[in-house]
Amino acid sequence: RAELRVRVRLPGGQVTEESLQADSGSDCISLELRTADGALVTLTADFRQEVKIFRALILGELERGQSQFQALCFVTRLHRNEIIPSESMAKLRQKNPRTVRQAEEVRGLEHLSMDVAVNFSKGAQLSSHIHNVCAEAKEAIYTREEDVKFWLEKGVDGSMFEVLPQTSDLPDLQRCKLCVDRWKPCICSYSLSIEWYPCMLKYCKSRDAGGKVSSYKCGIRSCQKGYTFDYYVPQKQLCLWDEET
Repeated sequence: RAELRVRVRLPGGQVTEESLQADSGSDCISLELRTADGALVTLTADFRQEVKIFRALILGELERGQSQFQALCFVTRLHRNEIIPSESMAKLRQKNPRTVRQAEEVRGLEHLSMDVAVNFSKGAQLSSHIHNVCAEAKEAIYTREEDVKFWLEKGVDGSMFEVLPQTSDLPDLQRCKLCVDRWKPCICSYSLSIEWYPCMLKYCKSRDAGGKVSSYKCGIRSCQKGYTFDYYVPQKQLCLWDEET
């Protein structure tokens, strides 16, 4: 296991610390940062199962009847070359820990419609990390139908997935920010951003005495990427951040 801490600048200018962990034994990477509004965001990449898990612990609005914090888990397919391999991440060394880092590349915002719920007690078959990462979000683990199709083809048990109500099933289903009644179901939207992560390996070329050229790994490229997740909630009370300000 290797751990790395980097200081990164958030969009509003504040500096936060991000912790990155790599475990080449279980072939996974996790990354954690606190956002400007106090939410704790974790990304876990499980290379073995081709799964990535986003978890957000969002501070609740106690004066509006919410609990201390609300937990959400979004599970999506991990594609190759999205993030550097765990054994490369484990080799990264901490240089200049006081430096505030800015990602070299901003990758486009991804908008994902999370139309399927994942059963927490069966989720370990999809990725063993769901059990630890999503423990506080047992009732709020979401994925997408297209990712489910991919996992089913790999032999994952389909009984852990439940398709959520869609606008086509409930014609008056609105976006939560437009919904006036706090107890009505609606489509919630949650956005998060991973401000700095090692997304690619850099290769340099060298020439030996005989003039033969070879390439070798000589560093990493860092990226920033934002995500917006849309998903069904049984009542707007579970989505109070998604309001017109």
